[in-house]
Amino acid sequence: MGSTILYIEDNFENRLLVRRILEAEGYRVVEAEDGPRGLALAQSMRPDLILVDLHLPDIDGYELVRWFKQMPHLQGVPIIALTADVIRGTRERALATGCDGYIPKPIDVDALPAQIAAFLKTEEARHGP
Repeated sequence: MGSTILYIEDNFENRLLVRRILEAEGYRVVEAEDGPRGLALAQSMRPDLILVDLHLPDIDGYELVRWFKQMPHLQGVPIIALTADVIRGTRERALATGCDGYIPKPIDVDALPAQIAAFLKTEEARHGP
């Protein structure tokens, strides 16, 4: 199986859609339905990439990104905001918080695999396979 992706998203339908798309491309998707579960999973594993919704119950995506950036074992792991929040400034705030990329919802099902592959390839080019 290919790269492992941690996907933190509170909406079941969004998790189902992204998992189906990415698993069809050979990725392994580990899901968390809220911030605390996402944080726990991130502490116990080293995914190849993290997708995080910015608006989550309990701990929002911005706070999660700040936590992830402090974890030594996650250094170099691309963190991508995957969010329906497309108001002006959201992308910039996500990047300033530490996200390596930003993908708006609704998800473009045809483009998502290539977007994920590009983030993984960029990281691989920086640090080696």
